[in-house]
Amino acid sequence: MKNKLIIFLLTLFFLSGCIGVSSKGIFGTGVSVAFDPRSVGTQIDDSIMQKNLSARIILLDKKYLLSVKSKVLDGRIFLTGKVDNPEEKLKLTKLAWETVGTRSVRNDIKIKEDFNFQQSAKDVLITSQLRTALILNRNIKATNYQIDTYKKKIYIYGIAITSEEKELVISEAKEILDVKKVVASILLVENLRIQKN
Repeated sequence: MKNKLIIFLLTLFFLSGCIGVSSKGIFGTGVSVAFDPRSVGTQIDDSIMQKNLSARIILLDKKYLLSVKSKVLDGRIFLTGKVDNPEEKLKLTKLAWETVGTRSVRNDIKIKEDFNFQQSAKDVLITSQLRTALILNRNIKATNYQIDTYKKKIYIYGIAITSEEKELVISEAKEILDVKKVVASILLVENLRIQKN
């Protein structure tokens, strides 16, 4: 029964990534396909890498289903979340590098500490403030960015059309009250391997 439940959940997890959702895009990369400057082939490659890595992370340990997030953009892997000890962090980094097609791995996984409701609430508030600021700024394609906040540190992943847009996103993040640090993993369209025509 337990194995059937795990297989059912994994199947549901994979199928949910195939459904078009406006904030995630058809391929689940966190970038809307309509604004995504990557070629369709690159988007599909990234999606396959994403599903492959996610499945391997869950097979390593089921607890990572909720505690670790991965994002793949143009063959670059970004890891966030929390784990119990440094050895787990190293295992996940190794797993990411072993994914076929990986160009680089950025591991922003933190070691777990006691849960702090007040800190978590502040992190959610910071994330929502930045998301709103990006949506309201007409010079930024907000759908091209994924935002995570941990202990008042903002992690931004995405693709900027121009370097000016990249600077605007970072500037918006730095203007939010109580932010300690902004870690921007923003790729420029000109740096992508293959772009849309």
